[in-house]
Amino acid sequence: MAKEKEVIVGPARTFVVRGLDLVEDVVYIGLGTILSIAAFTLLAVVFKNFATALLSRGLTGQIVSLLDQILLILLVVELLYTVQVSFREHGLTAEPFLVVALIAVIRRILVITAEVSKLPEAAGEVFRHTMLELGLLTVMVLVLVSSVIMLQRTKRAQSDSA
Repeated sequence: MAKEKEVIVGPARTFVVRGLDLVEDVVYIGLGTILSIAAFTLLAVVFKNFATALLSRGLTGQIVSLLDQILLILLVVELLYTVQVSFREHGLTAEPFLVVALIAVIRRILVITAEVSKLPEAAGEVFRHTMLELGLLTVMVLVLVSSVIMLQRTKRAQSDSA
């Protein structure tokens, strides 16, 4: 059997660890503040754009753009949640990052789909590249959703066995 190494915790080591914990907390607070301001700013912009589109009766032409902006807000809010979880647990959890990636991929799919409808008929090469990107993004959605489901099942199995 291998001998376990004893960890000696001295006052200097404790001081350094507490200092680094403090730095980590300050950085998380700063990130949370910046993300909160960004989310509120984006929300105000979306409300303004929505009201403008509604009043000018151009909502149908702006719906994809508005949806893109709304998904960007969701992305920022999910990043904020990730910062909150990291701040609370002093560690990283994979699930919030997967949700952020999933929102980003879905957002990109919506933007590409909207752009493809505006392509001229003669843009064959651009269309092929767009379809390839959509195919890869679809695979990413499947992988990310599967990963989230597996993580949730693993958590549920661990909580059931405990």
